[in-house]
Order: sequence, then C-alpha cells, then structure tokens
Amino acid sequence: SRGDADRGILVCGTGIGMAITANKFPGVRAAVCNDVVTAELCRRHNDVNVLCLSGDMIGDRPVDTLLSTWMDTPFEGGRHARRLEKIRELEAGSCPPCGQ
Repeated sequence: SRGDADRGILVCGTGIGMAITANKFPGVRAAVCNDVVTAELCRRHNDVNVLCLSGDMIGDRPVDTLLSTWMDTPFEGGRHARRLEKIRELEAGSCPPCGQ
C-alpha cells in the first residue's frame, strides 16, 4: 500500500482472512488463488497485486506453475481498467456509499 513493493504473496490456512484484511489497504487488490486458472484471470481481469494462497488447499502440491503464471500474466486493461478506476474512487472516498 505504501509502494514498498509492486506485489506480495501471503500464505495461511485458507488465505481468506488475509485477503479480506489486505483489501482494507488502499491500492491493494488481493485474491485467494489455489489454481493456475484463477491465478491467470485475477491478473488479467483485476490486476491483483497480492496473491493469497491456502496452505490447506495446496498442501504438498508444487506451486511453481501457479506462481510463475501469476507473476508473468499482464493486466489486460480495456474494460477491466474501468473497474479498477471505480475501486480507486471508492478508496479515495469520492464515490457515494452503496444505496445512495
């Protein structure tokens, strides 16, 4: 969130609590990914910059392909960039709360 790193990887039991907490910080887009497909799509469509892994789900499986996919997949931009702009507006407080 402070800009000390471009991306981060968090690992715990499910990854869910870490993703929820990480997403409270401005500029952080965290997602739980336990397979290559979601690792690729979270980068392409949401420019996820914090990968949360579930140690319970992954277990002893090697994660090199998952990690390299996440690291090497670029953000597509385009229609997906509009979504990120809306998120930035929410973070900046310039967007009204839901229901208003």
